[in-house]
Amino acid sequence: MNGQKAEEHKDEEGQEDRYRAPALDKGLDIIEMLAGREEGISQAEIAKVLGRKPNEIYRMLDRLVRRGYVIRTSVDQYELSLKIFELGNRHSPFRRLATQALPYLRQFAREAKQACHLVVYDRGALTAIAQVDAPGYWGFGVRTGSRMDLLNTGSGHVMLAFSPANEREFMLRESEDPGLTISAELAQQLTLVRQQGYEMMPSQQTVGVYNIAVPILANGDKVIAALACPYLQHLDYLNSPSRDQVLEQLKYTVAQIMSATPL
Repeated sequence: MNGQKAEEHKDEEGQEDRYRAPALDKGLDIIEMLAGREEGISQAEIAKVLGRKPNEIYRMLDRLVRRGYVIRTSVDQYELSLKIFELGNRHSPFRRLATQALPYLRQFAREAKQACHLVVYDRGALTAIAQVDAPGYWGFGVRTGSRMDLLNTGSGHVMLAFSPANEREFMLRESEDPGLTISAELAQQLTLVRQQGYEMMPSQQTVGVYNIAVPILANGDKVIAALACPYLQHLDYLNSPSRDQVLEQLKYTVAQIMSATPL
C-alpha cells in the first residue's frame, strides 16, 4: 500500500511538472511580492527577495510595466499599480456585493428615512453599484451607474482615506484631470476621516445636503467600497433621525453587510 501511494504521489508531481509555466510563475511571484510592500523596490532588490538573478526578471518586469500591472518610478523603482484592483472591480464579486447588500440598504432607508448608495472605485472616479431611494413621495438620491468625483464627495474622501499612499496616487493619476492633487487641507481631513472611521461633510454639489459615508473593508483594513447617505433634514416626519443618528444607522448597516457578505 505504501509503495502504491508513493507511486501515486510521484505521478501527481509529474503531472504538476508537465503543466508548469515558469514565465507565468515568475510574473506572479513579482506581483505577489510587490503587493506586500508599501514602497517601491529596485530590480536588484526584487531579484534578491525572489532568489533570482536580475537579468532573469528584467523581461518580465518590462512586460508587467507595459501591460500596466507594475509602475516604474522616476528613481527606477517598481510598485504594484491598481490595475488588478480595477479588474477586481469589474468582476462578479462586486455584483454579488451589490445584490447581497440591497436588503440592508432598503432596511436603512426605511428606518433612517433617507436615501443611500453603494460605491466602488472605477477608473479614476467612483461608480454607484447599488442605490435605494428614501421612503415617501420626495427625496434626494444618486442613480445607480452614476460616476462621482474623488475629492469633493464624502464617499471619495472615505475611499482615499482608507487606501494606501501608492493606491491613492494611482487613483489620482487615473482621474480625468491629469493635474489632480491632494491639498494640505484635504490631507488633514483624510487623516481625520481615517481616525474617526467616517466622513460627514456639507455637499459640495447641493445646498442643504450632508454627505455621510462609511467604508466597507475586507481583510481587516482594505477598503473595497463605501456606503453613503445624502442626508436631508425632514420636516414632514415626526422624530426624524438626526445626522448623528443616521451616521450610527449607516455604521450598523455596514457592519451587517460585512458580516453577511464574504469579502
